[in-house]
Amino acid sequence: MTIQSPCILVCSIDETTGYCFGCGRSRDEIGSWMVFSDEIRSRVMAELPARLETMERKPRRETRRQRLARERQVD
Repeated sequence: MTIQSPCILVCSIDETTGYCFGCGRSRDEIGSWMVFSDEIRSRVMAELPARLETMERKPRRETRRQRLARERQVD
């Protein structure tokens, strides 16, 4: 059985809202995700787009892989 998850591996909590910048879940929701019922997970998933809209997104840092790829293109 596959459990649906909104995680996109951008795990950083917005100090203002308390929600993850990547998926929009709270720390408690992230920690309890595996024990939530399908109904609770569906309810949270329905709320996530609106939550993400309320956050001021930080620009993503350039990863090492992205930097190396960019540097290779310049050379």
